[in-house]
Amino acid sequence: MSSLEASRFSPSRLMDAFQHRMPGVLICITIALATTFIADHYGGPTLLYALLFGMTLHFLSEEGRCLAGVEFSARTILRLGVALLGVRITIEEVAELGIGPVLTVICGVAFTIAFGAVMARLLRLDRDMGLLTGGSVAICGASAALALSAVMPRNATHERNTIMTVAGVTTLSTLAMVTYPLIVGVLGLSDTEAGIFLGGTIHDVAQVVGAGYMISQDTGDVSTFVKLLRVAMLVPAVMVFMFLFRRERQEEGGDQKVPMLPSFLVAFVALVIVNSLGWIPPVVVDGFTEMSRWCLVTAIAALGIKTSFQKLAVVGWKPVILMVAETLFLLLLVLVFIQTGLVSL
Repeated sequence: MSSLEASRFSPSRLMDAFQHRMPGVLICITIALATTFIADHYGGPTLLYALLFGMTLHFLSEEGRCLAGVEFSARTILRLGVALLGVRITIEEVAELGIGPVLTVICGVAFTIAFGAVMARLLRLDRDMGLLTGGSVAICGASAALALSAVMPRNATHERNTIMTVAGVTTLSTLAMVTYPLIVGVLGLSDTEAGIFLGGTIHDVAQVVGAGYMISQDTGDVSTFVKLLRVAMLVPAVMVFMFLFRRERQEEGGDQKVPMLPSFLVAFVALVIVNSLGWIPPVVVDGFTEMSRWCLVTAIAALGIKTSFQKLAVVGWKPVILMVAETLFLLLLVLVFIQTGLVSL
């Protein structure tokens, strides 16, 4: 290590960086604590609460003392939270589902992202918005939106697109948790089919678990496994996005090369492999899962602080139509796989 590198990690520099970022980070953590308390005691989606609470404090993003910490929360803490999602998945759980659900999930993710890009063009929205919303609807809601956003180029509409996507998919996921079990009853799906339907269509993990176990224990188990398979699709999706936006990221960073595999994605894959080998004790898995949740809530709060209601109002109704269309497309696609018996392969 050179003297320059050593100076970057000297105790005095680390302490200065800590003190510089701490005010903004503490505000984001406070929002995360408050919104988690409200969600636990009165119900509702924690991520949506954190987003809205953060937006009411938008003025803090223009104040020097908090700006560095808010930026740190929206980037570094976000990537840590996404990496820790890997402890929720094992290769064995994916293998137990068989080829049918796996094929359903892969097609659902690929076709929904492609559908999002086409719909965005029809609605005269930029391609980035279509890919971001399609990926978040297809994979794992707000978590996917944050992960995909982290590897997309940061243009003038980047933050606004991310906020709109998180708000939209979180709201739609909550509505789906309430309405999709009713669809299961109307269609007369079996517990396994219901689990594949709920796990393959609802956006966020928490809402999938809530809807699945609302029906039965078996449905809850299957829906959770299918949902985790969709979460696993985050890895190839991020890699594809990095390839698509590689040139833009390089132009954004000047002569600096953009790595094909970001550190948070490598950590995600590593945790999946290590967890599959059984090397992580259950108590550590629970701890990492909880830490991931707190990181994501904190990052959402930071993104909310960085965005104003006025900027969101400029977006208009088209992104809402886009996300609703993507949600309905995924729902119909999964139902076609179930009704044709493809999930039983």
